[in-house]
Amino acid sequence: MFKAIQLNKDEAGATHAAVTEIDDAALPLQDEEHIVVDIAYSTLNFKDALAVTGRSPVVRRFPMVPGIDCAGSVRASNSARWRVGDAVIVNGWGVGEGHWGGLAQRASLKPQWPIARPAGLSAFDAMALGTAGYTAALCVLALQRAGVQPGDGEVLVTGATGGVGGVSTMLLAALGYTVVATTGKTAEADYLKTLGAHEVLDRALLSSSGKPLQKERWAGVVDSVGSHTLANACATTRYGGVVAACGLAQGMDFPATVAPFILRGVSLLGIDSVSASTERRLEAWSLLDRLIDRQKLAATVTKVDLAGAIAAAPALLDGKHRGRLVVDVNA
Repeated sequence: MFKAIQLNKDEAGATHAAVTEIDDAALPLQDEEHIVVDIAYSTLNFKDALAVTGRSPVVRRFPMVPGIDCAGSVRASNSARWRVGDAVIVNGWGVGEGHWGGLAQRASLKPQWPIARPAGLSAFDAMALGTAGYTAALCVLALQRAGVQPGDGEVLVTGATGGVGGVSTMLLAALGYTVVATTGKTAEADYLKTLGAHEVLDRALLSSSGKPLQKERWAGVVDSVGSHTLANACATTRYGGVVAACGLAQGMDFPATVAPFILRGVSLLGIDSVSASTERRLEAWSLLDRLIDRQKLAATVTKVDLAGAIAAAPALLDGKHRGRLVVDVNA
């Protein structure tokens, strides 16, 4: 038996989340090549909070164990890829949406989903970063591949008190970029500056409808917000600049025009963390291992247990939480 958050839907279509004891025999993939992982830590991400609260149809079947992240060690394996005791990280691949996920003490997974946890990161560190940190690394790598250099000008990071924004700020600052962070929590300006932000702006400057083209400022952008914020970020990006878009905290819409792209040569890069290749994942986690200041990372974390993750989900969706929520599934 193991503990997990389990989601069920009632006849009226409402989602209910509860910490439940589950028999190992109920784990999926019993008749396929798979590994079983003993989970040390998981996280509560924006997508997990949507699943737990039922505010968006993230979960594709019920009952479901949510959790798009987990870090732990291999308990059992019938795959040549993994041996018992191997330290692994799992992000994405539909885990926690269509396949039982990481907000549990145990998970059964396809062997191609995990990657080996870098030796320099503990299981706690890995989940303090989680999909948010891994996505931030994918965004930063995308800016680098597109040619954005530290001396090119300021880089905008939206939603900076969130997980993606906070880790993006740390990574970019460590690489020598001048980071301008936006947040709706102006009282957190000092916190963001400790992460490496050179300047902090109120998100209201970008969050409502704006002109198709505005004064040029950003050499690059990491946006986890979407909607008007992304549209305004594109409209204020300098000629030849690059915008990496990875989230929709404000909304899935994109109320923009083609003007920044055809008149200023701005590039908009979509960043997907769910189905990224193993090569991309390893590159991202290597960057995180090399550059993240562990003390600064620890300052971004709030630790909760499984029940605490359920309780924290609404506040996370409402933008009332700072940084990362790490879930000690064994507490």
